Amino acid sequence: QVQLVESGGGLVQPGGSLRLSCASSANIFSFNVMGWYRQAPGRERELVTTITRGGSTNYADSVKGRFTISRDTATNTLNLRMDSLKPEDTAVYYCYAKAALADYWGLGTQVTVSS
Repeated sequence: QVQLVESGGGLVQPGGSLRLSCASSANIFSFNVMGWYRQAPGRERELVTTITRGGSTNYADSVKGRFTISRDTATNTLNLRMDSLKPEDTAVYYCYAKAALADYWGLGTQVTVSS
């Protein structure tokens, strides 16, 4: 069973930065796609960013130019660098991985942007 474990969330002031990490129990190149989703209170879970096995990236319009997805193959970790954070970025952030026969989710990490 694949496990994805997020870390790095917390409280940050508007304009600040955070770096989220997602540690995978499986080789990250076994997944077709990995990415980050988020869910704010009272809202549906939404796509933040994805990266394919080949390295192609996709970002939600709301985070383009502020967030950067990356991979560390040595540690099987997916990262999300978040800069210029806004209060509307407040949400639980989930790591996601799509394999050939199944999708996997982490339990999430809370990000709160507030002064």
